[in-house]
Amino acid sequence: MNDSNETRHLDLGCGVFPRNPLKCKKLYGCDIREMKTSPDELGFQYQRANLVRESIPFSDHYFNSVSAFDFIEHMPRQFVDANGALINPFVNLMSEIHRVLLPGGRFIAITPAYPRPEAFQDPTHVNIITDKTHTYFVGDDPYGAIYGFKGKFEVVDVYWSAPKNAHNLLEPRWRKSLRNFEHIVFKNGLSHILWDLKAV
Repeated sequence: MNDSNETRHLDLGCGVFPRNPLKCKKLYGCDIREMKTSPDELGFQYQRANLVRESIPFSDHYFNSVSAFDFIEHMPRQFVDANGALINPFVNLMSEIHRVLLPGGRFIAITPAYPRPEAFQDPTHVNIITDKTHTYFVGDDPYGAIYGFKGKFEVVDVYWSAPKNAHNLLEPRWRKSLRNFEHIVFKNGLSHILWDLKAV
């Protein structure tokens, strides 16, 4: 990765409060909404994009890390465009994430997952994630390539987790374990899958 003074992080679906789970020096955000606020007022660099139809609006190999918190479940798996072409927005997004990451860069995602009801309760959840979905994008010959995936990730870690455990990956493991325990006892189990993938 770059020198710590130059590290850059991109949060997808950032809203006005982007996450920075690896505490990179420079913070960027991308969301579908138009921001009327200047970057100085926001406190981070912002680009608007509809990632269902558009590329991530940054150059190749630009970021040390990319995050997607409660975001990928909103990406359609497929649709047919006006010309009759079949589009795979989620697969395309994974290719784009790989494209903008530096070699060795990390993709951190957390999403409600099957079979938990949180995966289905929001009517805008159109991409149901399981504990095996990430396998389409990892390994020497990712299976997602048959659907157009360009890239390759390796697994740093994938596990069921409390949502807030993704906010700071540098937090001590005991704190995350305690938070997981609290969810299991008081919220009837863990509802989210956390992906920590490395761009190869």
